[in-house]
Amino acid sequence: MYDLIIRGGTLIDGTGAPAKQADVAVEGDRIVAVGADLGEAHRVVDATGLLVTPGWVDIHTHYDGQVTWDPHVTPSGWNGVTTVVMGNCGVGFAPVRPGKEDYLIQLMEGVEDIPGTALSEGIDWRWESFPEYLDALEEMPRSVDIAAQIPHGAVRTYVMGDRGARNEKAEPGEIDEMAAIVKEGLEAGALGFSTSRTLLHRAKDGEVVPGTYAEDDEVMGIGRMLGEVGHGVFEVASDLAPEGAELEWMSRLGKETGRPVTFACLQNPMDGDQWKRLLEIVDQDAAEGGHLTPQVAQRPAGLIFGFDSSLHPFRLKPSFFPLSELDYEARLEELRRPEVRRAIIDEEPRQGNIPGITAMITSAWQMMYPMGTPPNYEPGPEDSVEARAKKAGVTPSEFAYDSMLAGEFLYMPFLGYANGDLEDIRSMMTHEKAVFGLSDGGAHCGLICDASMPTFLLTYWARDRVKGEKFPIEWIVQQQTKRTAEFYGMKDRGVVAPGMKADLNVIDFEALHIHGPEMVNDLPARGKRLIQQIDGYRYTIKSGEVTYEGGKPTGALPGTLVRGPQAAPPS
Repeated sequence: MYDLIIRGGTLIDGTGAPAKQADVAVEGDRIVAVGADLGEAHRVVDATGLLVTPGWVDIHTHYDGQVTWDPHVTPSGWNGVTTVVMGNCGVGFAPVRPGKEDYLIQLMEGVEDIPGTALSEGIDWRWESFPEYLDALEEMPRSVDIAAQIPHGAVRTYVMGDRGARNEKAEPGEIDEMAAIVKEGLEAGALGFSTSRTLLHRAKDGEVVPGTYAEDDEVMGIGRMLGEVGHGVFEVASDLAPEGAELEWMSRLGKETGRPVTFACLQNPMDGDQWKRLLEIVDQDAAEGGHLTPQVAQRPAGLIFGFDSSLHPFRLKPSFFPLSELDYEARLEELRRPEVRRAIIDEEPRQGNIPGITAMITSAWQMMYPMGTPPNYEPGPEDSVEARAKKAGVTPSEFAYDSMLAGEFLYMPFLGYANGDLEDIRSMMTHEKAVFGLSDGGAHCGLICDASMPTFLLTYWARDRVKGEKFPIEWIVQQQTKRTAEFYGMKDRGVVAPGMKADLNVIDFEALHIHGPEMVNDLPARGKRLIQQIDGYRYTIKSGEVTYEGGKPTGALPGTLVRGPQAAPPS
């Protein structure tokens, strides 16, 4: 008798094979049989009329702090994700010198918009080295598996102190020390190393992330450790400026080490065709035996503007500054006053760290759209604030202000929407070397809400899209299960087959629905974050235990830390 049978469902097994009717039997934490007439089990899940898939594997998240207090790793846990990879973009919390914890907090707060007060209250610092960090994570039960990468910012600061934080050049001995720390972390179970080389990533104090200007000898010296240890991904968040020089060292590193080097391949709003050049370079690298891997998003990196968001079109107006210190309801009360409204609408904004970005956020009304419910992630020109304001006979500033005051979120697809549709993103998704990522689960709490990306893949790309072609659901499932799991060396999951981890979703496909975003204060110290409620996941199963039923956690916590590559089961 099996421990669990999922009976009568339509199986999409993660390999890309056509969907079929099949039962799935589980013993312990493993799938043991797939087929018909499998016998009896202690528990039977009736999946008649439902989809059965592997659990999603999300490889680009920022739960490095949240995993120390949240056993369900939400919002990802609500979206059928059973494995997350964190430690992206060069920021994280280990290694750390005693007394330097606040520096890493303000680094994460600035780069990833995670409230520093929540991190300060929520994290129980019980480590110094990266292996000690992994040990601390392993002690906590949870409902998903977590995997970590080693962040350049933390390593550089640990070795070089203030010089590292100020992005001064690393000396040869310091590079050797950083490389030794990375090697130690990989041997302890890290799945990779990450670095940031973008001017958009700034600490709370306004400084760019340690490692932003690291020279070739530093990134190559560290990256060689992946080849020496024999596993791991080198993840890069980069402005790719100049793109040729940036991709040259990444290509060289991949060829020398044999390890994947993945970079965020996004559509630059100032250079809408850059992504095409990037993919041509990837093709050339592949032809030469390289391992460059474009990590692509499945919808635009979109900023969500409300009067409680971290940033919005009126946030840099002088009359708004004192209101930002008020609680939300008191702020709204002030914003309703006609004289306050008029002053904020009419004032010129102060410039932020990057003037071009400031201008875009405060006045690019043709790029902003009322989000609606359900949210519209492929709006047309007629949906823009500019067009809606013209139709209403008001200025775009007035329309935006009044919409936000009424509780409507404005959506600004910032990266990936240069041509006003998702066709370029679709092309990036289909590239042979592409890997799906960039959900940023756990991050950008007050401005972006993309942790629902795994669900969006099914609801929009496989079911609802009308403005262009959709994708076969079998391919969509494969790309966020088998493909993402294998990319990080986790060959024991992502496919529904005997011997594989029993990580599964049972989904009411027609009822699958992403709600509009809402701002809540449910982080430690009442920190705020944007969330989206999800309908349609009947069951999520992690390591053979039902962790979510009807969208609610069951209390089962079989998740653990993934240490290093995971071997595929014997044939």
